[in-house]
Amino acid sequence: MNPHIQDGRPRALQALRAALAILFLLLLRPALALELPGPLVSVEWLQQQLGREDLRLLDASLPPQHAAGHVPGAVSVNLYGYAIHERSPAQMVELLRSWGLNPGQRIVVMDQGGDSMAPRVYYDLLRLGVPQQQLAILDGGLARWKALGGALTQDATPAPAPGRLELGPLREELRVRLPEFLAASADPQRHALVEALEPEYHYGGRRFFDRAGHVPNAILAPSEDFFNADKTFKSPAEIRRMALHLGIRPEQQVHAHCGGGVAAAVPFFALRMLAGYPDVRLFQESQLAWLRDERQLPFWTYGRPQLLREADWLAGWDAPLLRRMGVTRIAVLDVREPAAFALGHLPHAQNLPAGWIERHLHDPQALAARLGQQGVRPEDEAVIVGDGGINEATALSLLALEQLGQRQVALLRQSVDEWGLRGQSLSRETLAAQPVAYAPRTRGGPLLRQPGQGQGLYPRLYLVSGAERPTGLPAGELRQLPYGELLQADGAPKPAHEIWALLKKAGVSRYAEVVCVGSRPGEAAVNYLLLRLMGFSDVKVLLP
Repeated sequence: MNPHIQDGRPRALQALRAALAILFLLLLRPALALELPGPLVSVEWLQQQLGREDLRLLDASLPPQHAAGHVPGAVSVNLYGYAIHERSPAQMVELLRSWGLNPGQRIVVMDQGGDSMAPRVYYDLLRLGVPQQQLAILDGGLARWKALGGALTQDATPAPAPGRLELGPLREELRVRLPEFLAASADPQRHALVEALEPEYHYGGRRFFDRAGHVPNAILAPSEDFFNADKTFKSPAEIRRMALHLGIRPEQQVHAHCGGGVAAAVPFFALRMLAGYPDVRLFQESQLAWLRDERQLPFWTYGRPQLLREADWLAGWDAPLLRRMGVTRIAVLDVREPAAFALGHLPHAQNLPAGWIERHLHDPQALAARLGQQGVRPEDEAVIVGDGGINEATALSLLALEQLGQRQVALLRQSVDEWGLRGQSLSRETLAAQPVAYAPRTRGGPLLRQPGQGQGLYPRLYLVSGAERPTGLPAGELRQLPYGELLQADGAPKPAHEIWALLKKAGVSRYAEVVCVGSRPGEAAVNYLLLRLMGFSDVKVLLP
């Protein structure tokens, strides 16, 4: 018998070594198998994983904020230190390696919470080629970390050893540049230009650069709207509800932008990474590039300024030569009473009195038949002419045509008298029209004939549009804002930022199905028009 194994000690030693090896593998395996739960990680999750070698924490807060208190081990990354002046991919690789980033490492980015800094760093890493499964944002940031008792330190994090990160291909499909963005602004059906700035900027009350306002057809979705009160992101379902309410559809190409490309990272992250919208891009240069362009690209303050047309615009497009060539696709509808129409009207105008329209609001077939007899084609733009400015007659006429399904309806800002004073010709002849078939919309539209009609994505809010509350209103949230407070003395709308301030003061939320009501249909129609002018997405009128 071999004396070396007689007492079993070598076998015991071998078994011990095997057990230690298994224990080592068991201890090592979780460290090698760290998986992020998704693009967001909770404070509770991070508290359990803190200190792991394969987890890198990046604090995107401003340096003074980081110095005032940060998660132990978090590396301070100064977004404004690298994002203002674009660096080459090689320079960015060196920067990321200086943060201690390595292949396969899981990276959690944080900021103060409810902010755009972490989403923008996340976007930069993703576009530079860091795999999505390695990236996450701390949901709620430092605000929630502190609220749940997370440890903080003011001690400077030691500079990490230079990393060995190798980046994948640059993901240019995540970025939009000015030429493509400009083309997208003219095609709102296929593109959604999501603006992440506050309403005060969007409507022109404040400005970053030389002009106030927003890019044409931009959809206002402030970055703060994507967060809950505790600074965490809203749920994917709620983000999708918000987006659909605002008119941002999954089949569109979505272009997130802001003033300089930082706040825009919030809707980029929320819509693409959380809500699952397939094609979301970020315009890094944002309004800065738009306003710097030497072409002096247009900038709006109202959400839909095309609802109001100017005399010079109409005179140009309604010129007799363009009419004869078939270029003009405009129907001019004079909604004054026949006696006033007979004294003088625009040369190509048809008379459709607002009083007649009001009497037939409940009879869309009669309205459609009248428009067809007067040669109005549903696919054309209808320009409504009245006594000047926005009033109950012109607003109600616009509402009626939109209910029928007219492709585009607008009001002429100037009165017939002002048209003549500008040197434009007037006529007393009745224009012979070529009748056409006009099929009215059979379902939907902004007019509600019964309180139970309509179903928006958000709760209903009734907006009383006159001085008196109409009787018989159903139960529901109620606000009052007489339309006269939103108009100037000549019937022109007040500046967009002033209207927004009044709507905000009255408690009229953009996230509501706003139903305008009044003692007369015209009262509600004026507020309907003004809310549409401001770009509100779900506005209706309940007939008295």
